[in-house]
Amino acid sequence: MSLFVETLGQGPDVVMLHGWGLHGGVFSRVAERLAASHCVHLVDLPGHGASAPLASFDADAVADLLDQAFPLPAQVVGWSLGGLVAQHWAARHPDKIKSLALVATSPRFVRDESWPHAQERKSIEAVAASLDGAFEQTLERFLALQMMGAPSARDTLKALRAELFSHGRPQGLLPALELLLEADARALAGRIRCPVGLFYGVRDAITPIGAGRWLAAELADARLYEFPQASHAPFLSHEAEFLAALAQHLDAHA
Repeated sequence: MSLFVETLGQGPDVVMLHGWGLHGGVFSRVAERLAASHCVHLVDLPGHGASAPLASFDADAVADLLDQAFPLPAQVVGWSLGGLVAQHWAARHPDKIKSLALVATSPRFVRDESWPHAQERKSIEAVAASLDGAFEQTLERFLALQMMGAPSARDTLKALRAELFSHGRPQGLLPALELLLEADARALAGRIRCPVGLFYGVRDAITPIGAGRWLAAELADARLYEFPQASHAPFLSHEAEFLAALAQHLDAHA
């Protein structure tokens, strides 16, 4: 299958992977600024935005799709679900990833005895259960949860809502949600050799700061950027600070 990709700017290639329920357009403001010095590719992941769905959203299979779509080495920015896929991509195709920027993501999105840095399983299961009967309302509630705790949550949420269906109504969200329920990519950390920037909001309830600190300790070459007042979308709620840190990371590893 082919993935829907928007490309802007010229320079070193940067591929941006969005979170669950959204599409590449969520990065539009950041991408416009990066495009002054980079060639930025905004991907709609399978089943999201304008990309066709997969029957099973397998992280390795999606990583391979991305690898086929971008044959030249690139820097990858992955937020939340996109960051999980990015970890698989870097582990499976290390020669193609010049650097990773992992934003509010995790190797595991469900809490258990061995992993406290996540939500309870029932929180994600509740989203899955309500998708069929109240699709739009479920997505909007999930967006609101992502912004919880950030000082400018209302304004950030308004911007996200405006973007929600701008690439069309997504057709395959449940398989990706099932991946978030079952994924455990902790074993991949030892296989990721490229430089990694970790960008996390300290107030994030979906991917708590502990996930970022764990990755910082386990990855071979990582730097953690913490945003004390941000929650799950620091690139939206704290755009200027996020851009400054991301540009520093990208420029260091272009």
